[in-house]
Amino acid sequence: MAADFDKTVQHLDSEFSGLQVGRASAGLVENMMVEAYGSSQALKALASISVPDAKSVQIQPWDKGLLSAIEKAIQVSDLNINPVNNGLAIILNIPPLTEERRRDLVKVVGRLAEDARISIRNVRHEALTAVKRMEHEGEITEDEQGRAEKQIQEKLEAVNSAIESKTKQKEESLMTV
Repeated sequence: MAADFDKTVQHLDSEFSGLQVGRASAGLVENMMVEAYGSSQALKALASISVPDAKSVQIQPWDKGLLSAIEKAIQVSDLNINPVNNGLAIILNIPPLTEERRRDLVKVVGRLAEDARISIRNVRHEALTAVKRMEHEGEITEDEQGRAEKQIQEKLEAVNSAIESKTKQKEESLMTV
């Protein structure tokens, strides 16, 4: 159960790292899914991703035949960045964020945080169900059930607090010019 809570927070961190904040980062594209070799694969498994300067990301696939597939994946993504294909690599020039784009990204951050909260509530529900089943089957006592439920709730509150602080931090970084 605790591992599931931690995975949710780690997933939220990876989602936040993929949000564009006006400067180049490999995190913008590394988990982007690309249709290659008959299946959908993460871009980081198909190419070398580098950040040559603060305003651009370079994606150099190990198989040059994947250039068009990578370019297509970037175009259909929600990055709103036009890739430049020079025949050897794809260059993404990161434009400065407008005020409107910043507000849109803050909304995305809120949605991602709410998805994380829903996920941890689901984990809590599964854990509470398991504890009740164990008590019903006589594996634990009623007192142990109460302590376990209290521990689950405390862990949920701690994770919610972590999600809230990460969300505020990301929103502040997005709104800082």
